[in-house]
Amino acid sequence: MAAKKNDAPRLTEVRNSKVFRDFAVGERFEAGVQLKGTEVKSIRTGKAQISDSFCRIDKDEVWMLGAHIEPYAFGNLENHDSKRVRKLLLHRSDIRKIAVAMNAGGKALIPLRMYFKAALVKVEVALCTGKKLFDKREDLKKKVEMREVNRALRSRRG
Repeated sequence: MAAKKNDAPRLTEVRNSKVFRDFAVGERFEAGVQLKGTEVKSIRTGKAQISDSFCRIDKDEVWMLGAHIEPYAFGNLENHDSKRVRKLLLHRSDIRKIAVAMNAGGKALIPLRMYFKAALVKVEVALCTGKKLFDKREDLKKKVEMREVNRALRSRRG
């Protein structure tokens, strides 16, 4: 009998948990990431975080800043810098669309999640607008109301 493959989705997907709390998420794009070999191994073991990361456009290229990928434990002298700037690979038309939206003002390009698609590492980025404090409070109120409604429905059923 073959052994089970221990490639759980939770280990191969890194999420940015702060985005949906702090930003209103708009249009999403899937981008490739230019990585070194040891970085891929670290991501595969779940040793990455993108909660403080953001993207910038410089000379028609998109760069991801602030992403932390821990150096590979079994690496050698060729190990990478954990906070280095990484290039995102997008279509030229998508880069133009993002640049126009960001230059119009009030939009930021934020990574939502980093995941594996076959053997490639992909990053889902989105054009986001920042939420004000009262927007965050509204979201919390809605969440509490939905929780109470769900509790009431559950107690009626059982």
